Amino acid sequence: MVELIGVTGGYGRQMAVQDFSLTLPSGEVAALVGPNGCGKSTLLRMAAGIVPPSAGQVLLKGRPLSGFSRRELGQLISYLPQSRPVPGISVQSMVMHGRFPYLGYPRRYRKEDWQMVQKAMEWAGVTHLAGRDMSRLSGGERQKVYFAMCLVQDSQVLFLDEPTTYLDLSHQFEIMELTRQLKQAGKTVIMVLHDLGLALSYADQLAVMQSGRLVFAGSPQEVLESGCLEQVFRVRIQKGGLQKSGGYLFFPAGPKEEKDGEI
Repeated sequence: MVELIGVTGGYGRQMAVQDFSLTLPSGEVAALVGPNGCGKSTLLRMAAGIVPPSAGQVLLKGRPLSGFSRRELGQLISYLPQSRPVPGISVQSMVMHGRFPYLGYPRRYRKEDWQMVQKAMEWAGVTHLAGRDMSRLSGGERQKVYFAMCLVQDSQVLFLDEPTTYLDLSHQFEIMELTRQLKQAGKTVIMVLHDLGLALSYADQLAVMQSGRLVFAGSPQEVLESGCLEQVFRVRIQKGGLQKSGGYLFFPAGPKEEKDGEI
């Protein structure tokens, strides 16, 4: 279980997240949604222990993150950022980085490490790229490699910041189906998503953010019934889209609807 208690933080003097509290149960898929710049990625980085909050605390299994060693956190938490520098190494070597929290120094890879790397590359669909240099891959191919690196880390909690970035539609669905498989394996997945259709279709719980604060949290059905998505995103939501994208269509709110705040 991940608990955020009165979390406030950001960069410099600007507090991108303010007094944010939320409990995310184990073994579920949760999605953070909200307009651009509302603090989703900053919140995810604080929840993953990448950035310490200025106030409040993050608990993992009832313990503050500060109570874990870096090695322990590396075995419990994996984090997929939106973007990262591209190293000049092979795909297989990149995926193996996910095993580092389990290895001493100098690192001596064991048979089980290689087996897990192979399995993770198969799950992410990048086995055929194993010997390719990371710098020669497309953005979508690199994203799938980074996802494989998270998988091979075998952590209990995965924090994913826009995991479908750079991916075409079919590969977006593949990655989202993987989050369901991780849930079935007892993992907890917490991700930032811009695609409301994917969030409504694949998440067990949605947390809707605006201006660094939590607006509403609940199941997709509860979030829809609350009307908060229409108000925050200024859209109308209608049933009838592709089933894989949740069966929803999104339309801009009309001038009167935006003024009244009602859909």
